[in-house]
Amino acid sequence: MAEPVRVVVGVSGSLGSLAALHRAVAEARRAGGGASGGAGGGAEVLVLHAWEPPGGEFGHRRSPCPPLLSAVRAAAEERLAGALAEAFGGADPGVPVTARTVRGEPAAVLLAAADRPGDLLVLGPSGPWWHRGLRRPVPTRCVRAARCPVLVVPRPELALVLDGLSGRGVDAELRGLVGSGRRTGGRG
Repeated sequence: MAEPVRVVVGVSGSLGSLAALHRAVAEARRAGGGASGGAGGGAEVLVLHAWEPPGGEFGHRRSPCPPLLSAVRAAAEERLAGALAEAFGGADPGVPVTARTVRGEPAAVLLAAADRPGDLLVLGPSGPWWHRGLRRPVPTRCVRAARCPVLVVPRPELALVLDGLSGRGVDAELRGLVGSGRRTGGRG
């Protein structure tokens, strides 16, 4: 009896990751999932939100703080629940969905979960340029090291529009403040 198809998707709460979640559900439906998709031929979606202690594991080992760790874990669980609520709005996605928060570096967590050749790993696009400069993009690392097919969903049009608006809005505001000689804070 064949194992059910497992679609693993990483969710951070960004628009790109929500688009990846919707695509993962669509891929699971296409693979034969459904409300009745049981063993042998069904498909399931495993939604993962990876989290790390502030400063990473090394920073946590150097100065552990259990209350802070509990707060970060709770925030990760809240972010995952919020992303699922935003993606589905309480509606049934039509396929079995399991959601988990996992402590670890995102690419490592996703690669460990999508460890079977029959799995499908679905990811959103890389984050903004300043985020990519701080660490290697998760999609790049997963594409290079995955044992299963990887689908990277393009950035949604809404995210592109919002990125453009926020960039122009911030730049225009800064130029306006500098050009007019106004001060933004402190005593005049």
